[in-house]
Amino acid sequence: MPAMPIDNPIDNDPRPMPPEMPGDDECCRSGCDPCIFDWYAQEMERYRADLQAWEARHAGGKAAAGA
Repeated sequence: MPAMPIDNPIDNDPRPMPPEMPGDDECCRSGCDPCIFDWYAQEMERYRADLQAWEARHAGGKAAAGA
């Protein structure tokens, strides 16, 4: 019986995608709280944290694979 390939968890861990920046015409300019740009800023913070964690996981995987 052939050996089953072992999935590498890194292979199933896609790089996070940045949020799409809203266009200037998407803001109603009525002083909404939160504004669509506030939501975007929060999503960018989350994206940066997710990206940093993803890069750390992948850097660790590459170091282990080369060992």
